[in-house]
Amino acid sequence: MTKQREINKDIVKVIQGKLESATSIVITDYRGLNVSQATDLRRELREAGVEYRVLKNTLTRLAAKEAGIEGLDDTLTGPNAIAFSSDPVAAAKVLYKFAKSCDKLEIKGGVLEGKVVTVEELKALSELPSREVLLSMVLRSMVGPLTNFASVLNAPLRDLVGVLDAVREQKEANA
Repeated sequence: MTKQREINKDIVKVIQGKLESATSIVITDYRGLNVSQATDLRRELREAGVEYRVLKNTLTRLAAKEAGIEGLDDTLTGPNAIAFSSDPVAAAKVLYKFAKSCDKLEIKGGVLEGKVVTVEELKALSELPSREVLLSMVLRSMVGPLTNFASVLNAPLRDLVGVLDAVREQKEANA
């Protein structure tokens, strides 16, 4: 076996590991980005905890096949960069935000928890509120009914106090 073939096998194993461990993967066409734009994009992705790599399509196809991911062959054409993230929405959010300011970046597709997703599904994913906002919405929906229930339970007591206060005022006025 040639040395390059061994190196390629090792690279395929590394890519396979990234594909299997990442919760979300977004494939982009980065043609047309200048150096400063590419640097800004990489910095934003790094800050969000996303790894962004330019990988050979052939090696990525082999790794995807080994990882059990099918349906990426049409997406893996031309020069591609792949964003790997453990957060399901981080990569999509950063890339779509960047694509709004830079029309050269094209999002081609991706993988979410082992299933191939379309560009439209990635766009919908990028428009979701952050995890913290979603948690606060859930908490608010849980606390609301409890607050209303406590208010309903306190109403008879409040009414009783109001009646007793009115009786006291009436007695003081008659005395």
